[in-house]
Amino acid sequence: MCGIVGFWGHHRHAHVLAQDMASRIAHRGPNTSGVWSDEHAGVTLAHRRLAIVDLSPAGFQPMVSRDGRFVLTYNGELYNHQEIRAALITQGPIAWRGSSDTETLLEAVSTWGLETALGRCNGMFAFALWDRASRELHLARDRMGEKPLYWGKIGSDFVFASELKALHAHPGWTGEVDRDAVALFLRHDYVPSPYCIHKGIQKLPAAHWLTVSQAGKCVSEPKSYWSLEEVVERGGTTPFLGDEVAATDKLESLMKDAVKLRMMADVPLGAFLSGGYDSSTVVALMQAQSDRPVQTFTIGYHEKSYNEAEHAKAIAAHLGTDHTELYVTSEDARAVIPELPRIWDEPFSDSSQIPTLLVSRLARRDVTVSLSGDGGDELFCGYGRYQLAHNMWSWLRLLPYPLRQGVSAFLERVPPHLADGAMSVLPPNLRIKAFGDRLAKLAAILNSERRELFYRSLVSHTHRPETLVRNAVEPWTLLSEPSAWPVLTEFRDQMMYIDSKMYLTDDILTKLDRASMAVSLESRVPLLDHRLVEFAWSLPIQFKHRRGQPKWILREVLSRYVPRTLTERPKMGFRVPIEEWLRGPLRDWAESLLSEDRLRREGFFSPSEVRTMWQENQAGARRWHSQLWNILMFQAWQDSISETWTRGPALADQTKSMSSGGGARSQ
Repeated sequence: MCGIVGFWGHHRHAHVLAQDMASRIAHRGPNTSGVWSDEHAGVTLAHRRLAIVDLSPAGFQPMVSRDGRFVLTYNGELYNHQEIRAALITQGPIAWRGSSDTETLLEAVSTWGLETALGRCNGMFAFALWDRASRELHLARDRMGEKPLYWGKIGSDFVFASELKALHAHPGWTGEVDRDAVALFLRHDYVPSPYCIHKGIQKLPAAHWLTVSQAGKCVSEPKSYWSLEEVVERGGTTPFLGDEVAATDKLESLMKDAVKLRMMADVPLGAFLSGGYDSSTVVALMQAQSDRPVQTFTIGYHEKSYNEAEHAKAIAAHLGTDHTELYVTSEDARAVIPELPRIWDEPFSDSSQIPTLLVSRLARRDVTVSLSGDGGDELFCGYGRYQLAHNMWSWLRLLPYPLRQGVSAFLERVPPHLADGAMSVLPPNLRIKAFGDRLAKLAAILNSERRELFYRSLVSHTHRPETLVRNAVEPWTLLSEPSAWPVLTEFRDQMMYIDSKMYLTDDILTKLDRASMAVSLESRVPLLDHRLVEFAWSLPIQFKHRRGQPKWILREVLSRYVPRTLTERPKMGFRVPIEEWLRGPLRDWAESLLSEDRLRREGFFSPSEVRTMWQENQAGARRWHSQLWNILMFQAWQDSISETWTRGPALADQTKSMSSGGGARSQ
């Protein structure tokens, strides 16, 4: 796993600039570094390497193809690169220089062309490819968006990088904040693709590639080489027709192969184990195909309502893994909060980033690669909101929309404290916690004319972000434009599709990538093997949700390796007690970030709106902790980037002593 960066623009000291930019993301590749320039064209590519496959100098990057035409800087892993090599050899002998998948990708492009090569890749990747013959620069990203890639313009230069902090070193960088992106962030907890928090910069969408030409002045529209929408629609028109046993057999076979491919490494390998269905299935299939105990890692909490470590330990004991668990206190978890904005680079407020970072640090003590169970919820109807929304809409759609609008308007006028007061007169077993806030959420949901907008309202963290962000207009996204959704009869399928396109890529996978790469750990996600994704979408909903059980077919696979008595329990997830922290140990920190003077001086948020939310939250009158955490993470991010521009590459300084080799090369 690695970090990539580059630019198309003439600079007197292009090599030095590229090295400085790459040093900002040295944590992604602490082993070696390299720079390559086409000085005449003005193209410079840089690379930071975390060596995983072929640890020799034959794997150094940027790498030039055998015929000298292509130059590649690449972040990722091609799990089927041996299969690709075998296919290439049938078209003529190849004198391979080493055994790296980087060389395999280069020769695949040289032989088949870029688009065909992309279609044959099974892996996670983001890369830049310079074609010296056509004088074109190509950028590409993997199917599900496991690896990040930012691109855009800084002055007259075309630039790209794995992380935004690499772009901070460019002499033309201004870092102007896009207020419209801030509005998106408040709605989602993240800035969805292709948008970026900075003006002039974008994220390359998953499963797309683009071409830059004419000295960096012409940038094509991103082009898809694989379409999840087509996969989803094809699954609906030509579904799997076998029975439940055949479906379970097929899924188990695909998962075993996906896991086996992702166990390819020349360095120590392990897995995150939470004790949930997804990670437990991945670990079970790893152990079934390993001749030694698999190393597994779990973070535990002393608070039982948040702790899954006991379940993970029981599953590890049954499977016979070499298990490591670390119990952390609330103080341990809070201690990493100041690091979050620097690591994530862009405002990001999914609080489960905290335990994800902690478990990554734990794993990195012993391994360099760790497999993860992410993706199972989006593929197999795992989130509770899917069934909740399905049930609610089945009832609500029977009510005429004007009636729902009227009820919504009435509920919006009910003061939350009166609703909570009404609850207090009921017996304790009938009371609904935070009833006033739930009524406000229900009011927003009722005011949805279509089920697609109903789901948008359900998953929105802030319903009217423009009222909080000054001078902002919320941009279009897939979630806000139902006409762009695939035609599906099943509402739960629609929800899983939207989450796969947005939440999975821009939240879950972003969280995993930044947390793991911050500690130079490569994370791999077997459930997102595109063959497995395509099969999952061919399964009718009854294979995914049956008799009140989400992820039914995944449970069936796991039951072949782990007794149901160890796995049948409610979903917990990586929860963090933000609400309690804001009223306790984080109160002073939050107060300083949300002070009225600061809010007025910076001018991003409406001071009166934010201060009202903060005061009501602290008084216990309203539960605004989720929305406030978004604003706090943005405020902390602003402080972080100011320090980064002033002090330079803090992360690079930590890894400089580990770097060697690679060097600087040019045409």
